[in-house]
Amino acid sequence: MDYRKLGKTGLNVSSLSFGASSLGSVFREIDESEGIKTVHTAIDQGINLIDVSPYYGLTKAETVLGKAIKDIPRDTFYLSTKAGRYGEKEFDFSKKRILSSIEESLSRLQTDYVDILLLHDIEFGSFDQIMEDGIPALQELKKQGKTRFIGVSGLPLMIFDKILEKAELDVILSYCHYSLNDNSLLSRLPLLESQNIGIINASPLSMGLLSSRPIAEWHPADQEIRDQCKKAAAFCEEIGADLSKLAIQYSVQNTNIPTTLVSSASVENITKNVKWADETIDEELLEMVLDILKPIHNKTWPSGKLEYSDIYRSN
Repeated sequence: MDYRKLGKTGLNVSSLSFGASSLGSVFREIDESEGIKTVHTAIDQGINLIDVSPYYGLTKAETVLGKAIKDIPRDTFYLSTKAGRYGEKEFDFSKKRILSSIEESLSRLQTDYVDILLLHDIEFGSFDQIMEDGIPALQELKKQGKTRFIGVSGLPLMIFDKILEKAELDVILSYCHYSLNDNSLLSRLPLLESQNIGIINASPLSMGLLSSRPIAEWHPADQEIRDQCKKAAAFCEEIGADLSKLAIQYSVQNTNIPTTLVSSASVENITKNVKWADETIDEELLEMVLDILKPIHNKTWPSGKLEYSDIYRSN
C-alpha cells in the first residue's frame, strides 16, 4: 500500500481508503458481522483512513463502524465523519446542530474524537449559514479536540472555490470528479495545492457507473453518460477485463491525489480492491476505455439548491 501526505494535516494516508457508506446498507442490505469483518480486513491490509457520515443508512453506518473499531487501537487508523446532512432532504448547518451532531457521532463511533470532520454536501445549504454557523462550529470543535482537522464535502467543484475564498480549511472531499469519465478535479489542484488543502477523492466508480453491474435507478447521471459507461463496461467484459479494476487503478495512480475512497461491506471485494490498487495499470486498455468515454468526458449532473444553480452546476 502506498501512503501519501494529506495536505497540511501531515497525516500519511493510504492511497486507497475505506468508505463506510456500505455499512449503512446504502447499496444492498448487509450482514452486520460481515461489515465488521470487512473493516478489520481493510485495516489489516494497510488501509488507514475510514470515512463515514450520520447520513449513511440514517446512522446505521456509524453504529456498525463503531462496533468494528471499538477493540482496534485508535492510533492505528484515521477516522473521518461528517455533519449537516441527516436525510435525503434533511440539511442543517446551524452551529447548534453541528455541535450536537458530533456528540451523537462520537457516541455511535465509540470514540472521543475524530481525525477529520466535514460539513456534508454543502451545496444543499445556505452559504451564509455555512459561513456564519457551520465553519465556526467546526473551528470550535477543533479547539475542543473533538476533531483534529476540518473541511467540507460536495459534488460541484465551484463550491470549493467559493468557500476557500473566505474560510481556512484543512481538507476537502470531492466525489465523482476524478474517475475515468470525469477528471475535472485536476482543474482545482492549483488552488488546493496553493493552500495545502488535503484532497480526499471519493467514488472512483462514479457511484456505480464504471461497473459491469446494473446502474442504480436513482443515479442522477443522464442517459448519455449511462450509455457510454455501459459501452465501456461491455467492452472490458468482451476482452476479459474489469472496468472497476481499471477505474480504481486510474484513481490511485495519481500521486497528486492523496487518497481515494472505495466503499464496500464485502471482505472479498475490499481484498480485491487493495490488490488492484497495488498492481500496475494496463496503459493500452486505459487508452481504449478513455476513447470510449470521450463523448462524456467531464460531463456531470446538477446537485444542490436551485438558488445556487448558476454557481454550483459549473465545474
